[in-house]
Amino acid sequence: MTADEFRAIAMAFPGAVEGFNMGSTFFKVNGKDLARLLSDSEGMLTGVSTDEIDHLIEIEPAAFHASQHFRDGRCIAARLASLDPAMLHSILERRFRAIAKKSVVKAYDAGEIAAG
Repeated sequence: MTADEFRAIAMAFPGAVEGFNMGSTFFKVNGKDLARLLSDSEGMLTGVSTDEIDHLIEIEPAAFHASQHFRDGRCIAARLASLDPAMLHSILERRFRAIAKKSVVKAYDAGEIAAG
């Protein structure tokens, strides 16, 4: 996966916005972090439980890693070259559902608003 593909998946969710802060590109929904593009080769996924972090690293060690700092922040780093687009979409969709307004999620599920 490329940085542009990562960006396209993150921006596909209704209400997603892109910006730049603290040296990296962020993607937010409803003012809350969805993901970050740390470089052209690495992204960061937010709102991931420590159990899921452990699981992802175990099943896809080429794609995922996390320092203690990331774990404490409920984040996991992803190497874009090894990251499966379907897995990224799944993780981001779960985060989208947790941070978006309930009305937006309901409209998204009903097909009333298309993904970005």
